[in-house]
Amino acid sequence: MSSETLPASTYRLPTDVLPKHYEVTIRTNLEREVFEGIIIVHLNILEPTNTITFNANESLSLSVAALALSSSDGSVQSLKPTNKAYDSKTERVSYSFADTLAAGTNATLRVGFTGVLEGGMTGYYKSTWDKGIYSLTQFEATYARKAIPCWDEPLLKATFAVTMISQTGTVSLSNMPAIDTSSFIATPALVDDFEKALYSGVESGEWTVTRFETTPPMSTYLLAYANGPFKYIESSYTSPLSGKVRPLRVYTTEDKIHQAQFALDVKRRVMPIYEEVFDVEYPLPKLDTLVANDFDAGAMENWGLITGRTSAFLVDPNGTGITTKKRVAGIQSHEVAHMWFGNIATMEWWSYLWLNEGFATMMGQNIIIDKIFPEWKVDSEFVTNQLNKALRLDAKLSSHPVEVDCPDANKIGQIFDNLSYAKGASVLRMLSYYVGEPKFLKGVSLYLKSHLYGNSTTADLWEGLSQASGTDIGKVMENWITKIGFPVVTVSESEDGTKIKVRQDRFLEDGPAEPKDNETIWTIPLSLLKTNADGTLTIDRSIILNTREAEFDVDTRKPWKLNADSPGVFRVLYTPQRLSLIAHEAAKTIGSAFSLNDRIGLVHDAMAFAKSGHLKISAALELVNILRSEREFLVWDGISQNLSNVVDTWWENTDLVEALNVFRRELYVPLVKKLGFEYSDQDDADTSELRTRAIEQAALAKDPGTIQELQQRFARYAETDDDHAIPADLLKITFQIAIQYGGSQEYNAVAKLYDNPKTPSVQAAAIRALGATQDKELIDRTFEIAMKARDQDVMFFLFGIGQGNPKFRRELMWFFEENYHILDKRFEGNFTMRYFVQASYENLSTKQDVQHIEEFFKDKDTSKYSQALAQALDSIKARAAWIERSTEDLTSWLNGAK
Repeated sequence: MSSETLPASTYRLPTDVLPKHYEVTIRTNLEREVFEGIIIVHLNILEPTNTITFNANESLSLSVAALALSSSDGSVQSLKPTNKAYDSKTERVSYSFADTLAAGTNATLRVGFTGVLEGGMTGYYKSTWDKGIYSLTQFEATYARKAIPCWDEPLLKATFAVTMISQTGTVSLSNMPAIDTSSFIATPALVDDFEKALYSGVESGEWTVTRFETTPPMSTYLLAYANGPFKYIESSYTSPLSGKVRPLRVYTTEDKIHQAQFALDVKRRVMPIYEEVFDVEYPLPKLDTLVANDFDAGAMENWGLITGRTSAFLVDPNGTGITTKKRVAGIQSHEVAHMWFGNIATMEWWSYLWLNEGFATMMGQNIIIDKIFPEWKVDSEFVTNQLNKALRLDAKLSSHPVEVDCPDANKIGQIFDNLSYAKGASVLRMLSYYVGEPKFLKGVSLYLKSHLYGNSTTADLWEGLSQASGTDIGKVMENWITKIGFPVVTVSESEDGTKIKVRQDRFLEDGPAEPKDNETIWTIPLSLLKTNADGTLTIDRSIILNTREAEFDVDTRKPWKLNADSPGVFRVLYTPQRLSLIAHEAAKTIGSAFSLNDRIGLVHDAMAFAKSGHLKISAALELVNILRSEREFLVWDGISQNLSNVVDTWWENTDLVEALNVFRRELYVPLVKKLGFEYSDQDDADTSELRTRAIEQAALAKDPGTIQELQQRFARYAETDDDHAIPADLLKITFQIAIQYGGSQEYNAVAKLYDNPKTPSVQAAAIRALGATQDKELIDRTFEIAMKARDQDVMFFLFGIGQGNPKFRRELMWFFEENYHILDKRFEGNFTMRYFVQASYENLSTKQDVQHIEEFFKDKDTSKYSQALAQALDSIKARAAWIERSTEDLTSWLNGAK
């Protein structure tokens, strides 16, 4: 993604003229599906120039602009542009003027604009619901320019005063509270026919003017507004810092508002906690959330007006599974974290995206959620859901650094990935463990206070953390952020049992790194757990490995372990003998030296090493076998993910898959029999989730009893519409099994649930399930439904087939390629094509697949999804290498040679 050979001016706006305040007036016509408006930008002329350059997308039609210059004597000079130039590649408009604009001049640029409310989920766009449409914005990363002419870069902050003119009876929303909703009375301020047309119908009452308070200084990508028939529920919180009471609302359409209470409750609970830990008060007078039917990303942190899709924020009050509640709570808290980390202190440029997303992930979905839902064990869950998600992607040659050089903002969509989010969060979590959470949070507070309403870089965060911790954080963290990949720490033990020798090398998923890919030396906090002379256990978090190799004193005759509690962004490779000893110690149900986090990390490390060839797959499976008495859901969750990955790797070897299924049934069917199919309010989260995972895995492993039970429950559900027939936690697997083992009757029933879902969870389960059919005619019907689906849902149909239906995995590839040009055109304006590439290819597993894909794309413009394509190809190559390396060992172990 680097374009270092090109000058910054190729991608960045000139800085001779900068905005300081926008007056934005927008008229939204939902019936005609158009918008029009005027923007008045107050400018600082910093250097002499006769040209003003700003961003505007070609979809935005601009009227003639006018520039007003204010003189010191109070007079105003009006200038018209002598020339207008447009660069479609950089989406820039340049107005030239006959006179040179002097430095220090205060100027006001006035531009009218018109646009269409399209359904592309970027810019100012339309979303549909049962009774019509409504409108909302999505401006990150570079889509504000699709709605208004503006200086569309994070560094170029300004204040915004928004006025919305909308059909009477609709609701208008923006970042700030409304200050005037009375009908507009015509005044001489209406300077031309274009502006007069904006206010047409206001005096008669058909249209309503809504003015909003002026925002603090902020980046254009955080500006937001919406218009439609919204309803809301409301709560509030009291600031622990000032005592102010701020209103909190969730808006959506009337058919869904009853599902918004849980998200509102989470927001109410986390707001005062954020203020306390940051020691910075939330600066806006309100915080709304708008839930939309059509949304490209999961959610968006617009300052004062969070937006997001239904599955991100809605929870059925009459019965929702714990997984849905966790997702909604995590997303709501993540977006609230951005109100400080991203909105108050904003990245200087998109290269620092991880500052926003990594921090909001670590803070919002780990530290803060743990304070309101401690029973969810979110720090342990982080090991699987964030840390290992990051390590799996970062183990590819096609990975990229957390802080990635991305001069061209048009390509920023590629790095909204698990490296910016999950790895960014993971390195921050590692740092928090290293310096201690109190010092970490103090450093974050210092950082925020130093950059209130400004912009920042990674170095600025390290400065605050260094000040709080007394450690040179930049030195410790440099390579974790700026270099690609992560290390494997290989451990050997001295013969006398008194020392360990450790060595770091870059870890790659398909085998040892070649010297040219193995040059980085990371500063690794080793987190050494050891047994003291008196038998007590301690964790030394001060030990650092910052050389290729080092030795440390450890009594290896007693329990010990590196990366204790799994905070480190690295994997630890023990000898097979030591791994066996650790596994048996971890398997103790009482008095184990190793924590829940340790056990989760052991499983992920062992299976990753099996894939890379550092460890035999039989040794990794033996570790799983030793842990079969495990009681914690989160360990079983890690086991489930890894066993599913093994099955998905050897998916074309039917004999091996059946042998793997036998092993899975041995593990999970006893859990199903123990826990049953009924959920109770008395169950803790761990019990509920373990029951769900056991039933899912037993069903996927083709256990007849589990399949029969789920089929019977689906039949009762379809016949009676009785929601109690299928517990909310089992919707996904029940729908999937019903279709996988059923025919057109079951398919039609699920298709109806997709068309008319009671909740987002029901629709999500139906989408995935429709891809599980084993019937060729029905899978073709699924492809047809997918092509007619909402833009935001198409990728989930593809993932449902790619991940869940090996029989039609290559049919999916052919479908994508046959419809490539249609999909490429339909989704050219947002992030979605990279997900199509991922869904269509990453589950394949032969060298022939690699050759076919490379041939298909050789004449395509892959610039907006080249990262996803390279990562998919790496995934296939790694699977193929694993099959070649480990099939014999896997077969032998499954046949009983354990």
